[in-house]
Amino acid sequence: MTNDKLSAIILAGGKSSRMGQDKALISIQGVPLLQQICDIAQACTNQVYVVTPWPERYQHLNLSKCEFISEIPLSSSSAQNQGPLVGFSQGLAQVQTEWVLLLACDLPKLKVEVLQEWIARLDSVDDAAIATLPHHTKGWEPLCGFYRRRCLPPLLEFINKGGRSFQQWLQKHPVQVLSVSAPEMLFNCNTPEDLAVTGLLKIKD
Repeated sequence: MTNDKLSAIILAGGKSSRMGQDKALISIQGVPLLQQICDIAQACTNQVYVVTPWPERYQHLNLSKCEFISEIPLSSSSAQNQGPLVGFSQGLAQVQTEWVLLLACDLPKLKVEVLQEWIARLDSVDDAAIATLPHHTKGWEPLCGFYRRRCLPPLLEFINKGGRSFQQWLQKHPVQVLSVSAPEMLFNCNTPEDLAVTGLLKIKD
């Protein structure tokens, strides 16, 4: 898989209501989460996009190699409740590569080595699959995996009919399972309690 066949989209549009502060700006070992995720994505591809309704909020971070895409509210909803599926569709519309790595901004245990192993296997993904994603008992893990750009038309059709659920959309299409050797890397932070159990909050000296 060559670099020109892969882009990365990072979603930073959540309300972080359960956390009580913007998750993207929480420092993990002295580095804001969004910057950490961007650094990992840039180790996989030089085409990295950050989709957010408020790009000005992150201008002070060291994200010069990332391109911001402003998430636009749909006429039927506001930016606060339209969800990650809409943000993904707006980012995907800007992408030109065959594959897209989609990442949430709140994955403090993400491992670049695992992503690179997955990227090396993309050429062997079944042609019928629109995506290849980790799977668990609750369904797909949609915010840490790979999508083919050609999934955009059916995605827009689903959204235009009122769909907002990744799980419901993915159920309608063939998706290939990604094997996960390090399941802890899929851990995402939603609450202060989640942060406390990570053991990652030590500030760098």
